[in-house]
Amino acid sequence: MRRVLVIGSGGSGKSTVAAQLGELLELEVNHLDKFYWRAGWVEPAQDEWIKTVSELIDRDAWVIDGNYSRTLELRLRKCDTIVFLDLPRVVCLWRIVKRYFLYRDGTRPDMAEGCRENLNFQFVSWVWNYPRRSRPKVIKLLREHAGEKRIFWLRSRNEVKKFLASHQNAKKEQEND
Repeated sequence: MRRVLVIGSGGSGKSTVAAQLGELLELEVNHLDKFYWRAGWVEPAQDEWIKTVSELIDRDAWVIDGNYSRTLELRLRKCDTIVFLDLPRVVCLWRIVKRYFLYRDGTRPDMAEGCRENLNFQFVSWVWNYPRRSRPKVIKLLREHAGEKRIFWLRSRNEVKKFLASHQNAKKEQEND
């Protein structure tokens, strides 16, 4: 695993899993939220965003987390591994509320500077509707890339823990060799 894409609903744990996986695999971690947003939650121009993503995925090795459907196909083409965090809606909703209260007075570590944590109807609605609107598109893309990519489809917190533990164990075995 040299180019790992971590995707899933808001609140599924993408940034946390990406950071832990990056540490275990000793790979650079890029949180797309840090690259996409400008201070005050300002979006970049589309051509600028595509250029940024292209530069990130042209690197030799990485872990990238984030959805951003307009550039998902670009990232899918360049990655060798996909981690899809397909956790239950209620878990994701709980986590975005918890995250809001944890970071409401500032900016979380995986977010661009100047983007204070907020919890608004639009984001809650996106998370709520992810299983119906976004998930089917992601599953379709995963199926299209199944023959050429290593895919980890994780559906519970327990599966995520086991996945990370297996990579922790593999790292320990390499260190002991």
